[in-house]
Amino acid sequence: MAVGSAGLTARGGAAVASDEVTVVGFMLVEHFSMIAFSSAIEPLRLANRAARRELYRYSLWSENGRSCTASNGVEVQVAGAFGAAQDLDMAIVCGGIDIHRRDHRALQASLRRSSIRGAAIGAVCTGTYVLAKAGLLDGYRATIHWENQASLASEHDGLEVGSDLFEIDRNRFTCAGGTAAADMMLSLIVRDHGPDLAAEVADQLIHHRIREAGERQRMDLRMRLGIAHPKLLHVVGLMEKTFAEPLGSQELAEAVQLSKRQLERLFLKYLGRSPAKHYLRIRLEHARHLIRQTAMPLLTIAIECGFTSASHFSKAYLDHFGRPPSSERKV
Repeated sequence: MAVGSAGLTARGGAAVASDEVTVVGFMLVEHFSMIAFSSAIEPLRLANRAARRELYRYSLWSENGRSCTASNGVEVQVAGAFGAAQDLDMAIVCGGIDIHRRDHRALQASLRRSSIRGAAIGAVCTGTYVLAKAGLLDGYRATIHWENQASLASEHDGLEVGSDLFEIDRNRFTCAGGTAAADMMLSLIVRDHGPDLAAEVADQLIHHRIREAGERQRMDLRMRLGIAHPKLLHVVGLMEKTFAEPLGSQELAEAVQLSKRQLERLFLKYLGRSPAKHYLRIRLEHARHLIRQTAMPLLTIAIECGFTSASHFSKAYLDHFGRPPSSERKV
C-alpha cells in the first residue's frame, strides 16, 4: 500500500482512515542527521498514540545490518541490512554529512526493488542525493538542504531541484532536513488520515503550526544579518544570487539608487566591512559548501564562484579560512 492511499480511502475527496497499517522503513546512512531522523519518526509514533492504534509500523535499516552512528555520535540499533527490508509501503533515506563520499549501491538497489513493488520513496536531509543517484527522482520535483542545492543540481542537470521546505510529488517526498522533516511527515499524516489527527500530533510535538511546503528554508536576511535597512538588504540579496558572475560596485549601487560611496558607508556601518569583502565572503562560503559536498574539481568550483583562476581562488580561500581549499577534502 503506497503513500497516497496509505491508511485511507477517499469519499468525496475527504481522507477517511482505514484499518490498514503503513509499513515504513528508515534507511540510515552512516553519519545521518539525528534531528532530521527524529523529526521524521516521532510524528509516526505520536500518530499511533493519538489514534490509539497502529497506523504506522516502522523499522530501521543500515548498510551492513549493524548499528549506525549519527553525525552527533549517537549509535542506533537497526533491524538488519538494507537488502533485508521487505514489503515496505514507504522507504525513507536518512542522510547527513559526507553522503557523497560513500558507496550507496546496496541502498540504491534496495530502494529500486521497493519502488518496483509499489512503495513510496522519500528522503530527509541529504538523502535526496541517494534517490537522485538511483534514478528515483527522474520526472519528480525534489528538494534538499539549502547548503546542498547547488551541488545536487550541478551533479544532476535534469533534476528539478527546488528550494522549498519539502516536496511531496505523488509517491516521492523529500525535505530540507532538520525540523522540516516534521512538517513533511505531518503533511503526509494529513493526506493519510486527515487534518484533525495531524493537528493533534503537532500539538504533542509543541509544533505550533504545520508549515507549508513552499515556505523558505533559510532564515530571512533581516534576521540572519540582524539589520533592517531595506537598500542594504536588497544589495546583499543581489550578491547571494549573483556569486557566479559578480556584479560591479557601480551596478550594485545603481540597483538601489545610491552612489558607490554611500553604499560603502552603509556596509561599513551595519556589517563592518566593505561591499567587496562581503561579496567575496559569500562566494567563498559557497565554494566551501561545494568542496565539502561534491567531487567537483577545484577549478570548476572556482569558476562557478566567480574566480578567474585557480591561484586567485586558492589565495582568497587561504586568506579567508586560514587553510587551502585542497585541505577540505583530506580525510
